Amino acid sequence: MINIKSFVCNEMGVNALLLYENNGQCVIVDPGCWDEGPCNVLKDFINKGSLNPVCVINTHGHFDHIAGNAFIKNEFNCPVWIHRDDLFLLERAEEIAGMFGFQIRKPPYPDRFLTENDTIELGGSVIRIILVPGHSPGSICLYSESDKLLICGDVLFNGGIGRTDLFGGDYGTLVSGIRNKLLVLPRDTVVYPGHGPVTTIGQEHDTNPFLK
Repeated sequence: MINIKSFVCNEMGVNALLLYENNGQCVIVDPGCWDEGPCNVLKDFINKGSLNPVCVINTHGHFDHIAGNAFIKNEFNCPVWIHRDDLFLLERAEEIAGMFGFQIRKPPYPDRFLTENDTIELGGSVIRIILVPGHSPGSICLYSESDKLLICGDVLFNGGIGRTDLFGGDYGTLVSGIRNKLLVLPRDTVVYPGHGPVTTIGQEHDTNPFLK
């Protein structure tokens, strides 16, 4: 069974998520910690729990979600995975962060490019990759059917959806992907978004004003 620990990072309130199994394996999703304090909080939790990071997964390449990639890779020597269509965002992350008035460390080049329906084994659980572009070209979600959880980055929020006015965004593509790939999941699937509180597929199906 997957356990989840959330760390709210940086001025944009990114939910960095640590997925870990009882065997000690863990996956770090969207480490947005660009300041030393939050980075060390995440590191200390991993070390105190004797956890073994398998990889870093970026749900997409926006700088607020990848700012801690370099820190985590340097500390734990674990690979970084992302969808290839967001590589250009990763490569320009320092530049784009500077346009918003922030400084981040240069992120390392990805070790693997994830694609639709790739699977990742974490202990006794299997995580499937779902590609849902529209917020960015390579936005992905992580879905575990057995654990009834969906990690969706900035694709879907509690009562909202991701921005589509950034480079590579497209409103119609995003809404179509959510309806056809996410809202078809079981209603009791717990959704962990990239910002804000958790929700469920059933709640978003019934009440999200963008999906009516």
